Amino acid sequence: MTTRAFVTGSTGFVGLNLVQRLVADGWDVTALHRATSDLTILKTFDARRETGEITDAASLHAAIPEGCDVVYHVAGNTSLWRRRDAEQSRDNVDGTRNVVDACLARGVRRLVVTSSISAYGRVSGTIDESTPSLAAESWINYQRTKYQAEQIARAAVARGLEVVILQPGGIIGRYDLHSWGRMFFLVRDGKVNRLPAGVRTFAHVREVVSAHVAAAHRGENGGAYLLAGANASLLDVVREVSRLLGRPAPVREAPTAFVKVAAQVANLASYVTGREPALTPEMADAFGRTLVTTSAKARRDLGYRVESLETMLADCHAWLVATGRI
Repeated sequence: MTTRAFVTGSTGFVGLNLVQRLVADGWDVTALHRATSDLTILKTFDARRETGEITDAASLHAAIPEGCDVVYHVAGNTSLWRRRDAEQSRDNVDGTRNVVDACLARGVRRLVVTSSISAYGRVSGTIDESTPSLAAESWINYQRTKYQAEQIARAAVARGLEVVILQPGGIIGRYDLHSWGRMFFLVRDGKVNRLPAGVRTFAHVREVVSAHVAAAHRGENGGAYLLAGANASLLDVVREVSRLLGRPAPVREAPTAFVKVAAQVANLASYVTGREPALTPEMADAFGRTLVTTSAKARRDLGYRVESLETMLADCHAWLVATGRI
């Protein structure tokens, strides 16, 4: 029997990879997209397309097909610029509430939510799913809203909806133009010279998608799974990107205090220019921390695999080259 899936955020980086994988596996897929979305890549997949927005409850109800088994709520606003906080709260919090309500109204069996490691807030060190979240009190709106969205999703379990929450770290791979894939363009154009001295934890988009597929069938109802495990500094990322591009990058780590001051200056300037700064105080705080994980629970329950930073960056680079973007 064919499994029916509905995917929000289908034209985004993770959404495109997920739709492609589900279609390849024989699922009946309906992909939600905004009227203004670029459908160039999505149109290459054999998926039904529906126009709507997660902030428009009526469009969600209309778009979710009858007999839908699994809803993948991938859509989210990842901005780290405070001038977009109100929009972000609508997308991440109100949008998730609308998705939950639509799932219950349409009789969906299971909701798989793509959250983020940021839902743990301003924590540092090695974390796992038992680590207490500090996000509710965080001054970073992205962290607060991802945490709030998780709470909304978890509360739906008591209302009869099965819910699994996935919490990726930094995701790297094909179809990425706006996340870590941007680093290729920044390095190519000589726009990276000093970096926060932080350590992050990364995941290959292929393995993140595989965990999404597994979560539909065997993820713990009401449970959460961290998806990352390739732990590396930002300097490691830039050096590998530079190697793939075949050009030297005169990059070094900068003192935390310097990065935070530079971020404040850039943020103040944005109020004059109206343009999003390359470095915000939120970025400086988040990227200047050491945050790592083994993703042991996801490896045990979902068959998740940790790929090397080199592999995921190579795959992202290969796609950028193959499509003429680099």
